[in-house]
Amino acid sequence: MKTDTSPLPELLPEMTALLDSLPEPRVFVGRDYRVLAVNQAYRDQFGDSQPVRGRYCYEISHHYDKPCDQAGESCPLKDCQETGMPQRSLHIHYTPRGQEHVDVEITPIRNRTGKILFFVETMRTLQHARSQPSAQGLVGKSPAFNRMLALVGRVAPSEATVLLLGESGTGKELVAQALHESSARAQGPFVAVDCAGMTETLFGSELFGYEKGSFTGAIGRKTGLVEAAAGGTVFFDEVGDIPLCLQVKLLRLLESGTFRRVGGVEPLRADFRLLLATHRDLKAMVEAGTFRRDLYYRISAFPIHLPSLRERKEDIPLLAESLLARVCPKRRMKLHPDALAALVDYRYHGNIRELRNILEHASLMADGEMILPSHLQQEVIEQPRSPSALTGEETGIVTLEKAEQRYLQSALENHDGDRSSLALKLGVSERTLYRKLKAAALIPDTGW
Repeated sequence: MKTDTSPLPELLPEMTALLDSLPEPRVFVGRDYRVLAVNQAYRDQFGDSQPVRGRYCYEISHHYDKPCDQAGESCPLKDCQETGMPQRSLHIHYTPRGQEHVDVEITPIRNRTGKILFFVETMRTLQHARSQPSAQGLVGKSPAFNRMLALVGRVAPSEATVLLLGESGTGKELVAQALHESSARAQGPFVAVDCAGMTETLFGSELFGYEKGSFTGAIGRKTGLVEAAAGGTVFFDEVGDIPLCLQVKLLRLLESGTFRRVGGVEPLRADFRLLLATHRDLKAMVEAGTFRRDLYYRISAFPIHLPSLRERKEDIPLLAESLLARVCPKRRMKLHPDALAALVDYRYHGNIRELRNILEHASLMADGEMILPSHLQQEVIEQPRSPSALTGEETGIVTLEKAEQRYLQSALENHDGDRSSLALKLGVSERTLYRKLKAAALIPDTGW
């Protein structure tokens, strides 16, 4: 690793005292990427036994020997130096608790003449996502997943309406819950409304409630979902399925912020944050005349695309381990490398929901704690095979060393970027990847 022997600038005691008084983890970083100082909040959350002053920020957070942008990642510090403006990016950092998603914001600190002296880095750990196996919440660390997560982190603290777009089974309700739990309304209720099959009668009575005697069978007042969500969040799932005749009522609710119970005359104030989701192409529906244009522009201010499993195949091993812990929490189930290879190769139509169903079926078929290819459903193991990380000419059980060698060989053959970005995708340091490739005889002895 390169070293810089030039002396570090000394910070005024007032500056370090101010840094320590800030509640969020913050770091002062020089233009050369070396850490000048950290505050107590950083030491409490990210600190270890090693001193940090003088070390490179990318060495501490990523275990890299070069800046993030040279390792296939975005580097907010580099962007901040080039633009002179604050920059923000989502990274996966090494922490005392393992790898975690961290929202990094860089702000330049200038002198009286406007010259940048150094930078202050603010770090916020995302609590609603995991880059390691987890029995609950969002799980992933692929580039596609991280791009989605970065948008969630940006919009969650606001009151903005969010439209979640993606195929069925990609986890839209989980993302909606994460948005709610990361907002200022987290202590309020989270109310989900299933728009599929919604009729005009149900739309009025379920959403707005009704007064006693407003229709036959209304023996008492009923509180609607909108009223029940006061101070919290309403999540309209599959909003693209709302009939055209009901879309105007939803638009009126959103535009006026008021509603009336069925049979009532008094307008009531709606107090909720709106989240919506659909697997449909709303733009095409607008052009076809099956979705109101004015409603579309009212709800699509901040769209977030949820990637399919085909877009985040790197996450399948992590998701599979997490889902196994959810479907059979009392058993320590593991996947045989060939079974995992079949799952990685499979083209999912139902995405994460389908993967969960496949694993639940396999866990019931397995008598022991190891899921074998024979425990998977026929359509999974009999699919046309693509070059896989864990398959080859051999059949039956192979050693873990051989399985890892196959995986690394396939990763090298199918990865378009450099080895730094490959190491990032595999969740290891570049040095670790080099050591594994050399041990598997996949690179020449001449070096990296």
